[in-house]
Amino acid sequence: MSPLAGNLAGVNLDEIAEQQRNNATWRLLRSQNAPLVLAFLGGYFIETNRGATPDENLINALDSFLYALREEDGDAYARSPQEYIAEWTDRRWLRTFYPDGRSGAYYDVTSEFERAYTWVTNLESRELISTESRLHTLIELLRQIVYGTETDPETRIAELERRRTEIDEEITAVRENRAQLLDGSAVRDRYQQFASTARELLSDFRQVEENFRDLDRSAREKITAWQGAKGELLDDLVASRTDISSSDQGRSFEAFYNFLLSQSQQDDLARLLAQVQALEEVEADPRLGSIHRQWAQAAERTQKTVRNLSEQLRRFLDDQAWAENRRIVELIRSIEQSALQVRDEPPKNMGLETNLPGIPIALPFERPLYTKPPTVRIMSDLEKPDDLTGDYSDLLAQQFINSAELADNIRAVLAAKASIDFAELIDFLPIEHGVAELVGYLTLNEDDIDIEFAEEGAVTIEYRTTDGSRKQATLPRVTVRRK
Repeated sequence: MSPLAGNLAGVNLDEIAEQQRNNATWRLLRSQNAPLVLAFLGGYFIETNRGATPDENLINALDSFLYALREEDGDAYARSPQEYIAEWTDRRWLRTFYPDGRSGAYYDVTSEFERAYTWVTNLESRELISTESRLHTLIELLRQIVYGTETDPETRIAELERRRTEIDEEITAVRENRAQLLDGSAVRDRYQQFASTARELLSDFRQVEENFRDLDRSAREKITAWQGAKGELLDDLVASRTDISSSDQGRSFEAFYNFLLSQSQQDDLARLLAQVQALEEVEADPRLGSIHRQWAQAAERTQKTVRNLSEQLRRFLDDQAWAENRRIVELIRSIEQSALQVRDEPPKNMGLETNLPGIPIALPFERPLYTKPPTVRIMSDLEKPDDLTGDYSDLLAQQFINSAELADNIRAVLAAKASIDFAELIDFLPIEHGVAELVGYLTLNEDDIDIEFAEEGAVTIEYRTTDGSRKQATLPRVTVRRK
């Protein structure tokens, strides 16, 4: 193929043909089951901003979804949920992994699927196209670039004075009741631009997380296949970790994450969201009411992926220390064996002379104190009761409280703040399984979570039991902190 035929106006025909054959996003759009994949995975993961989910939860949700479809058309989608999920994983629309400390596989959608879902949802025609708000945004971005890189102090001062004059004129207009308010069309224009950008930001987090996960996978492969010196591998891994933090993507993500960690910024953002959602001029999207918390959860998932690389360094050092300790033990044993071989006929003129063969050292406090063993009483003459048909309903009604899931809930909330009052935490995460779930929160023992009980003060917590009734519990004032 000639260069002119293969590359016209920057469009490379060969690259596009390669994308058509191998790109997972393109394959999804051409798939016969694309409506099923987009509808289910988009609704389950994207619309609810749900992160990685256990395989049994995903299978149950897909089974219910397929059952509803078969109620309308009995011949539609006859395969099992497991078969669909296996196919979607092979085609790179889902990714599967096994988290540390968890049993079973977890699933999450890939960035390729999210690009396809975003493209399809944007095909719907919109009555209002955000033009004015985007123009103002572009002009403001250009102004930030120009004056953010300006080195001449006089030029920057002149720009600041111009902006101060505009602000003074706006203040005067407000005081004289001459301020121009946004009409309904302008409000809807800006709200649509905000909603689109907010959802795109959540989509970008999945791509950022995948890029960091590729770096983490590369580090694991290097550690597994490394045969050289430890210092060289450490230099390579530390450089990789530094590259993540110093890259444009890393610096941008770090600035965004630090913004979310600011309590004042969080409060200001929550206040602005509440006021905008309450405006009559806009048709408020209920998903945007908690978009800042969804950003925090997505950022925490991405930050966790970055922390995995540092965890690989620690594990590598631990493995190396264990290998070195084993080598030391082997050397000591070889010395002992050599000493046994020459015990009867020690070699002469070894070049080592000692006054004593050894120095006995016995510290009295190294010896353990006497501990009386416990007395075990065995009662083997118990009579077997006649009636063994007791009431086991309370025993069977016991519910398992997953402490790891409770800890993940707290981490998601604490991703945007350093601490939170327990009562406020329960407002975010209502108790649904009775006092057992309440006690589960209060007795968590995690390395990165601290549960503090105040010596004074009390608070009343309302919770829901397993049978649906509401009850109250009076507790000391509790604060949950991130270590």
